[in-house]
Amino acid sequence: MQEVRLKVNSKFANKYRSGLPLILTEAIMNQKDLIEEGTIVNLVDEKNKFIAKGYYGRQNKGYGWVLSKNEHEKFDKNFFKNKIVAAFNRRENFFTDEHTNTFRVLNGEGDGVGGITIDYFDGYYLINWYSKGIYHYRKAILAALQESVEFKGIYQKKRFDTKGQYLEDDDFVAGERGDFPLIVKENGVQFAVYLNEGAMVGVFLDQREVRKIIRDKYANGTNMLNTFSYTGAFSVFAALGGATKTTSVDLANRSKSKTIEQFSLNGIDFEAQDIIVEDVFQYFKYAGRKNLKFDLVVLDPPSFARSKKVVFSAEKDYTKLLKETIAITEDNGVIVASTNSSAFGMSKFKGFIKKAFEETGHKYQILEQFTLPNDFRTIKEYPDGNYLKVVFIKKVV
Repeated sequence: MQEVRLKVNSKFANKYRSGLPLILTEAIMNQKDLIEEGTIVNLVDEKNKFIAKGYYGRQNKGYGWVLSKNEHEKFDKNFFKNKIVAAFNRRENFFTDEHTNTFRVLNGEGDGVGGITIDYFDGYYLINWYSKGIYHYRKAILAALQESVEFKGIYQKKRFDTKGQYLEDDDFVAGERGDFPLIVKENGVQFAVYLNEGAMVGVFLDQREVRKIIRDKYANGTNMLNTFSYTGAFSVFAALGGATKTTSVDLANRSKSKTIEQFSLNGIDFEAQDIIVEDVFQYFKYAGRKNLKFDLVVLDPPSFARSKKVVFSAEKDYTKLLKETIAITEDNGVIVASTNSSAFGMSKFKGFIKKAFEETGHKYQILEQFTLPNDFRTIKEYPDGNYLKVVFIKKVV
């Protein structure tokens, strides 16, 4: 494999020496030398002194990832095997948890391999490839994974495929094909997951701790609203935690059948719940007109969303959406404000919250906050990797 020397702008050189893993576009002085994704790159300073080694792979965040500080490193099966084994060893206690059998086992740059994640679903592994660059190393990575662990089957998602077309044959990699839905457990609650149906498998694993605390501490006796509800996971946990009623709202047509499936799996009467297929932004207007009020509201929009009438960006529009949420939240009710946008940090997010309450004339109290759980390992040299921000807010009378 050819190697390219990339000259790093002087103001970024020390960041890479200190462990920044992302190859930023603005840091590279000779971008024109990057032609083929997967190319090994050697970062050098303006005096041509070696800094770090990685690969070229375009994704929305940058031009690739640093994998090693060793100039002579070979990105072969043994290299990736060492990374995978170390990642699995860090999560040893997850594998012995009798109440949970789905979690992340390798979290990109947090475990030393930016551009890839590996999730575990009760004996099945799911690899997400985020660029053509890392996919170039798939044979070495797959061989490393198969030698490192026992598995029932391995599936993959090519998240860089701009067409978004996923074929079952393409998703299945090794072992035995799963019998879907695969029923997995999270804190004793069952989820139906589909590793063969495109990028979205049925549950977002990064919200595990948030779901648990909703069930254990906040749900009992509440009328709960779950917006952008996807397959209704928050609603299921709320119902199991004693919510008198849940309302799940999502624009996707499939969200209804998927939410019914998750309720039914856990012995909950889905007909006693409201499952609504509608644009959430329009539902807020409807709830306002009807003077609907909820004791517990989960507000977890995507970082960016486009519907027929609305273009939503978390960075620009979260305050406005939160104001609409406050209007339909009961006095002393709780809003679970969440975002997975890496465009801003927790302090800026809390600024959105402060502004929303000030502009609506309500007082509030922050009850607790969450970032990514331990299996979603991050490193201090790359704070953007810790993208999840969840704040439990009480609307104080």
